[in-house]
Amino acid sequence: MARLKVAVLISGRGSNLQALIDACAKPGFPAEITRVIANRADAAGLQRAASAGIATAIIPHRDYKSREDFDTALDAALRAAGVDLVCLAGFMRLLTPGFVARWHDRLINIHPSLLPAFPGLDTHARALAQGVRFTGCTVHFVRAEMDNGPIIVQAAVPVLTGDDADRLAARVLEAEHCAYPLALRLIGEGRVSVADERVVIAGAGAPAPMLLNPPE
Repeated sequence: MARLKVAVLISGRGSNLQALIDACAKPGFPAEITRVIANRADAAGLQRAASAGIATAIIPHRDYKSREDFDTALDAALRAAGVDLVCLAGFMRLLTPGFVARWHDRLINIHPSLLPAFPGLDTHARALAQGVRFTGCTVHFVRAEMDNGPIIVQAAVPVLTGDDADRLAARVLEAEHCAYPLALRLIGEGRVSVADERVVIAGAGAPAPMLLNPPE
C-alpha cells in the first residue's frame, strides 16, 4: 500500500511538526511528509523540515490582498505537490470556507483542548478559570467553523493542584505529540471514515473505562 503523502502547514516553532516527522521516520509508518509550508519566513519549523530533508515553501500571507487570494495560492502549492492530506500544526491563519471545502475530509488540525470545550485561544487559562479536572487535546477534521469538525483522536490530561497556564500547556503539548501521530497513522492505514459528521475508526480498541481526578 502506497504511503499517504502529507503536507504540514506551520507558522511557528513546529513542535507538532517534529512529532509527525519522527513518526513518519519509523519503519512501516503509513504516511510521509513531502512538503512543509509556512506563512512566515521566520517560522522555526522550517529548519526542522530542512534537517529532515523535507521540501519547504514560504507563502507569506501579507503578500496577498485577501484571505481568498492567499488560500488560492496555498491551494495551488498543495496541489502542485501532489499531497493527499494536509495537517495544520500551529498554522495561525483562519482558512476560508472555499479552501476548507476543496480539502474536505483531507484537512486535519490539532487543538489544545478537549473540543467542543474551549475553542479558540487561551485554552489553558480558560480551562483553569473554569476549574475543570481534565483537559487535553483534540485532532479533528477541519470544517469552516473555527475549531470544529469530526473528532479523530483525543488525549486527556489531569489538571493538577498548583497548575498555571504554562505548566498545563506543557503537559497538554506532550499529549499532542502522541495524539497527532496516532491520528495520522489511523488515516494512513485507511481505518478512518466519516459518517454523519462523526468519525468511525475500524478496529479501534476499548479505552480505559474511567478516569478520576482527584483520585479517592
